[in-house]
Amino acid sequence: MNSSILATYRSSKLSFSRGKGSYLITKNGKKYLDFASGIAVNSLGHCNPDLVKVLNKQAKKLWHLSNAFKITEQEELAKKLVKLSFADKVFFCNSGAESIEAAIKIARAYHQIKRKKNKFKIITIKGSFHGRTLAAISASGQKKLVEGFKPLLEGFFQVNFGDHKSFEKAIDSKTAAIMVEPILGEGGVKVIPNVCLEGLRKLCDKKKILLIFDEVQCGIGRTGKFFSYQWSKIKPDILSTAKGIGGGFPIGACLVSNKVAEGMKFGSHGSTFGGNPLACSVANKVVEIISKKTFLDDLNKKSIFFINELEKIKNNYTNLISEIRGSGFMIGIKSKISNSIFIEKFVNNGLLVIGASENVIRILPPLNVTKKDLNIALKKIEKTCGEINNKL
Repeated sequence: MNSSILATYRSSKLSFSRGKGSYLITKNGKKYLDFASGIAVNSLGHCNPDLVKVLNKQAKKLWHLSNAFKITEQEELAKKLVKLSFADKVFFCNSGAESIEAAIKIARAYHQIKRKKNKFKIITIKGSFHGRTLAAISASGQKKLVEGFKPLLEGFFQVNFGDHKSFEKAIDSKTAAIMVEPILGEGGVKVIPNVCLEGLRKLCDKKKILLIFDEVQCGIGRTGKFFSYQWSKIKPDILSTAKGIGGGFPIGACLVSNKVAEGMKFGSHGSTFGGNPLACSVANKVVEIISKKTFLDDLNKKSIFFINELEKIKNNYTNLISEIRGSGFMIGIKSKISNSIFIEKFVNNGLLVIGASENVIRILPPLNVTKKDLNIALKKIEKTCGEINNKL
């Protein structure tokens, strides 16, 4: 049967009629443990009762309101994010790619409008992923993302992961910022060590350029801190976030310091749907839940247990698994065989995960996943490894 959907996604026979907690359920009632979470989006699981309650309440009051008017729910969410971060100001949008677009424009405006200098270049890491708009794929520079869409936007330069000296060499008189994911998601769940993040902060200060963190995937509690950068001793100038902040409802945000915000004036940027009452009401509840110390403490205990158990499985199957990567509930299993084989077998055993570069299997459970469901997942992973191993 031909689909009317544009063929930009790999077709799947799997289809779900409902979700509850950490599970997705087919029309026939078959349950799958969802450890992909819509690619780190369903931060509090499916149909979380607290979010459903807030959504229903707001839906009866007000859905959309133009940013020509004051939006109370938006003001409330901005105050929460400012209190929880380095930021002084927040711009709301609808997705991660839009939050990256905002970050790029804000960085350029800071230098070109406020400081009147021709600084527009942004340095990123090879293999990074910043979204699928033309600016975002230009920033990433990945061959698989840019094919068919050239010419790319000028002003982006990539350096190798872990090569700090290349960052400094790449900076010239036209460089405006360095933009990195503290943990590369699509790039293979590769963690940038805190000492390196701190080194980038020093380098940006020395060269008088901005530091942008892309926390679209690794932010909002995913790594065990509300923002991933908070594991280090430094702060960025700009931070983009999305995915988990809405718990499944589309919303993104770009956070900035007062210093950087001065480059943006009335009319310099905007969004029709960004910061609408419905999205902000849900996000307010998500932020309220995830930012609690008790929630993050519990998350860290569970994630440490889960990663330790994955290490044991890796040690039992060294012919299949070479490394366990990540932090909190942003975890990567680096496979020695095709990760697609693992993913297919996981699905057959009722566990949903997602692939990443470097032959990595990404595991992204809901942040409120239960210990019971973690143990069920571990049994499914162990079983899958055993089945694959027996066929080798």
